[in-house]
Amino acid sequence: MHLILTGATGLVGAGVLHNMLAMESVSRISILSRRPVPMAEGHDKVNVIIHKDFKTYDDVVLEQLKDAQGAVWALGVSQNDVNKTEYYEITHDYTLAAAKAFSTLHPEEPFTFVYVSGEGATQTPGIFTPIYGKVKGEIESTLFDLHKATPNFNVYNVRPCGVDWRHHPEIHRFIPQQAMYKRVLLPVLDTVYKPMMTPTRPLGKILTELAMSKGAPLQGKDISMDGQLVSNLAIRRLAGL
Repeated sequence: MHLILTGATGLVGAGVLHNMLAMESVSRISILSRRPVPMAEGHDKVNVIIHKDFKTYDDVVLEQLKDAQGAVWALGVSQNDVNKTEYYEITHDYTLAAAKAFSTLHPEEPFTFVYVSGEGATQTPGIFTPIYGKVKGEIESTLFDLHKATPNFNVYNVRPCGVDWRHHPEIHRFIPQQAMYKRVLLPVLDTVYKPMMTPTRPLGKILTELAMSKGAPLQGKDISMDGQLVSNLAIRRLAGL
């Protein structure tokens, strides 16, 4: 199976890539990235496509993706690292442009788009909802609408919470330096409130498996949006945590 991945040099994307590389059923991985991906070096089944404009997909790029059956969209940025305009462009516009482009690859056959959102995203923001919650909630809704309007284009919106890389040493040298507050907070959460934790190893497996699926609605009280929105509790349940 041929899968597409973005965000491979980031924390979540590295966890996904490690899982994809280990899975024999994943025969090809097309990584869209602005820069080389060291973790992919030496792996014959990986094609790193250096892609500078994530709002545009020309025929040359689409030709390399034409037989892909799913994608994990792990590209993202913290709302603290960019201004509001840039955050909206990266989080909403980039994601929607890719989803629309991928939906045209083989419209006669299923394609599954897995969007890495986050706990705190909401379709009903209030005055105290942070920017990321509003924007991620908006793109979740937009992707869901695209799914409803586009035959064979399936979507899962997945909401990890406290993404924990500590017990996944295989990716440590490939991920960005993690902020000190995360290094202090995660051990506390792991002790007092495990339901908020999202270990990268099982997360990568769940995201990959969803991208490989036919996009059927999931079941469970921790699943919403007609079976397409996967909460962090659902991630943990599906991973057997």
